This record gives sequence, C-alpha cells and structure tokens, in this order.
Amino acid sequence: MNHPSRPTRRTALMTGAAALAAPWVHAQSSWPARPVTVIVPFPPGGGTDAFARPLFALMSKNTGKQFVIDNKGGAGGTLGASLAAKAAPDGYNFFMGAVHHAIAPSMYPRLDYNIETDFVPVGLVASVPQVIVVNPQRVQATNLKELLAHIRKNPGKLNYGSAGNGTSHHLAGELFKLQTKTFITHIPYRGAGPALQDLIAGQVDMMFDGMGSSAGHIKGGRLRAIAVAGEKRAPGFPDLVTAVEAGEKDYKVATWYAIWAPKGTPKEAVTAMAAEMRKAVNSPELKTMWNGMGAETPDLWTDEFGKFAGSEVQRWATVVKNSGAKLD
Repeated sequence: MNHPSRPTRRTALMTGAAALAAPWVHAQSSWPARPVTVIVPFPPGGGTDAFARPLFALMSKNTGKQFVIDNKGGAGGTLGASLAAKAAPDGYNFFMGAVHHAIAPSMYPRLDYNIETDFVPVGLVASVPQVIVVNPQRVQATNLKELLAHIRKNPGKLNYGSAGNGTSHHLAGELFKLQTKTFITHIPYRGAGPALQDLIAGQVDMMFDGMGSSAGHIKGGRLRAIAVAGEKRAPGFPDLVTAVEAGEKDYKVATWYAIWAPKGTPKEAVTAMAAEMRKAVNSPELKTMWNGMGAETPDLWTDEFGKFAGSEVQRWATVVKNSGAKLD
C-alpha cells in the first residue's frame, strides 16, 4: 500500500487549511455580507443612542447592508456590555460603549467581563464635554456662581439624575461635589434618556450630562445650560462658558463613545468596520451633526483607541478613589 510522502501530506494539510479560510477571506472582501448587530447598552434617547442612530443609518446607506441597533439597558451599561462580550465573534456583532465602561471596573467589583481583555477595540466615535444642566422651572440659577450659591443655601435639598450608577453622569456629579464641597442627592436611572425625561418633566433638579443628548433640549429651552465641564468651549455652543472660566479650574469631564467587537472577532472584520466608521464620521453630514451636539471625533482607531481606553480605566479609578463614589 502506497503512503503519501511527508511533503505531500504537508501540502494536503496546507491545501485543506486554505480551503477552510477561503470562505472567510471571500466574505470579508464584501463585508458586510449580511446585517450587522450593534448592542447599545442604554435605552433609546440617551447620549450613546444619539450618536449610534445617525452613525449606523449612514453606514447602512453606504454599505447597502443593515446595521441593527439592539438597546440593552441596565446596570449602568454593564448589562449590555456583558451580553456583548458573550456574542458570537463572527464579524457581525459589535458593541457601542462609552466612557462609562472605563469607569465600571472601579465601581462594580464583580463584573463578569473585562473591557480590556474580552473585547477588541475598533474606534472612537465621538468625544463630548459634559455639561451642567438644570430644569429652569425648578432651579433659577443662570450661571455656575448662582448655582453654587443656591446649592449651599439649600444643602441636601437638590438632586441630580444620572444614566445609572458608575456612569460618567454619576462620577461627574460626585467629582463636582468633591471639588465644590457641596452636597446634591444622586438619583440613578436606567439610562440618560429616562433621566433626561424626568429632568425636563421637573422630577429632578439637575444633571451632569453629555452635550450630545442635552444639546437639543438646551436649544429648545427645555433645559438651561450652566457651564461646560472643561477648559474649552463646546463646538456649536460658543457662548456657553466653561467651568474653568467660571472659576472651577479642575472640573473637566468628557463623555466619549466608541465601538468594540467581542474577543476573537477576525481582524479583517475589525479593520473593515473601522474603515466604514472612519468614512462615516468624516463625512460632511456627520461632521455637521456632531458639531451641533458639541462633539468632536478624535482620530483614534483599533490599537491606538485601545491604548486610550486603557488609560481612561486608570484615570477613572483614581477619580473613584479620591471622590469616594459608591453604588447607591
């Protein structure tokens, strides 16, 4: 009985491996070949959703394939992140998270996922300064000096809504209290959307929100903006002073939104997703829309974005420790 020689056997194995890889390589040449699911870990109406919907609507238009947003709110965005970490890494499941997911490791000691090791970084969608907003019917203050005077005159009587425990809204509020030596009661919600609805309805007094979700309500007069939480004025809001200008030189908080893929997602799919995202966020259509929401798009993709996200995990760990922030 004749046996194949070693070179022949090796050749056969290589041919088999190439045959297995061929369908994926072919599929990637036309990615996406079918609908793509993007888990957004907050309810509709919040900042993450405000950037996700126009982004993926344009990407659907550009590619001719549907990008489906799957809202999975709860637990400060960690529920959706947990589900995304367990999604099939087939190049058709992605996760749109935010700065909240760099904060969560310091706030939730028993997370069943690791944002740095269970995901592959794809790219940064937008970066938006936080803005201090109040319900104009409940809080008469029109600037930061008046707001602080009102809070100090009514210690413990004012409250602020957030997108949930451990989110940037929560930590922005705790940092504000720490640096101004004031006290405001924290009211956590299951997302920025529900918190904003209650703020507009007068159920809560104020909020430390991402400019992206508050912009329309500020322009419409439903909310009053007090100050931008940073040292640079927000695009689209040139007349709104910063906290630094108003005297709180160390109060700087930004909310950023980004895309990850489950660990194990083929590099080709990640590269293709990043390329389509980059094309979309650099389009005149989204640049104009982002500017109207006070947002910028730093040029951070794949590994460079991963390094940035890792540095944010460390930064927020320090803020959590220094502020003493805890889950309510």
